[in-house]
Amino acid sequence: MNFKPMRKASIISIGNEILSGQTVDINTSYLSGKLFSVGIPVVSFYTIGDDVDLIVRTMNFAGDDADVVLMTGGLGPTDDDLTRQAFAKFLGVELELQNELVEEIRSFFVGRNLLMPEKTKIQAYMPAGAKSLLNKFGTARGIMAHKKGKLFVAMPGVPVEMKQMFEESVLAELERMASGQAIVVQKLKCFGTGESGISELLGPIMQRGRNPLINCTSEYGVITLSIIATAEDKDKAQRMVDKDELLLTELLGELIYGRGEQTLAEVVGEKLAQQGKTIAVAESCTGGCLAKLLTDIAGASRYFTYGWITYSDKAKISELDVEPDLIEKYGSVSEQVAKTMAEGARKKAGTDFAVGITGIAGPSGGSGQKPVGLVYISIDSDTGCQTRRIDISGDRDFIRLRAAQIVLNMLRLKL
Repeated sequence: MNFKPMRKASIISIGNEILSGQTVDINTSYLSGKLFSVGIPVVSFYTIGDDVDLIVRTMNFAGDDADVVLMTGGLGPTDDDLTRQAFAKFLGVELELQNELVEEIRSFFVGRNLLMPEKTKIQAYMPAGAKSLLNKFGTARGIMAHKKGKLFVAMPGVPVEMKQMFEESVLAELERMASGQAIVVQKLKCFGTGESGISELLGPIMQRGRNPLINCTSEYGVITLSIIATAEDKDKAQRMVDKDELLLTELLGELIYGRGEQTLAEVVGEKLAQQGKTIAVAESCTGGCLAKLLTDIAGASRYFTYGWITYSDKAKISELDVEPDLIEKYGSVSEQVAKTMAEGARKKAGTDFAVGITGIAGPSGGSGQKPVGLVYISIDSDTGCQTRRIDISGDRDFIRLRAAQIVLNMLRLKL
């Protein structure tokens, strides 16, 4: 890359309540996304407790990592709110009382017909030379300062206060710092092989340090490939992404099912609607998971007609015309029963496609011959009935969702 070194960011979340699990840290995700949108990648996260020396050490670590350090939490009026004290120590300055801030805080309470608690006055202290940041929704002022050419910002931990402060007092400074650098990301969604399989197919394209960088994540069998290009402007970064997207499409072929945030259910729904086809589902072990995925999509009534949850043998027999002798001979978890479920569902619904799913989601109910995670899937259509046995390792929720995802991928390929 023939442009100046890219500005990078680090985020520090401060608070014992985060470490103990009492509070979920949503601020880091928000800030990371915002930083990325202006072209500043986040290279490190830190989550630490309320301790002055620990905060100072972490500010030094983060400053070594990045050009921008954003902190949230610890700016309140209680004894465990120590970020302002740590910020001053980090800068090597004293905290100074700003009388105009005292009056602003007092006005905040007067406007609500309340007396200002004396402890709240601590929020009017600022590290000498630092800039205070307006908080429209509370009394905790933010702090902004530079040290050795790097930007350090402390904001409240309360999300609504942090977001307002960031948008109105910090974002413009970050946009200025990011001038001359840009990041463009395109996501490709894959299904049908694991991360190791993708890695083998892509080879050196996934090497670290490459630009564009190819990141790979996996969730319930869905592989997301993020193509991340950095350049001096968005147009150039976009061209780099487009070139890599074409290359990955050639290498992975049908393994790629969508782009951006597309789900398998969305892609299958679009194909069904485009082709004017309909579908019904008959589920046992997945307990309605497949029907939910399909009908979560707006406009699903164009193609989804019927859904059965035939959890018991009695339900399979009465609702889908599965013969009792078939269950007795092969068991309710079998290729034969899955096939009959799909055929029965399609006959009753009068659809172009019908799915039958039966299996053992666990954690109990398995055996040596039929272990937990064994699932049979059948898809019936005009071209015949396709049946597949799959063995899934994982807990109950994983097995059910993974089975439903596999059905959707089978439908995608048939369509």
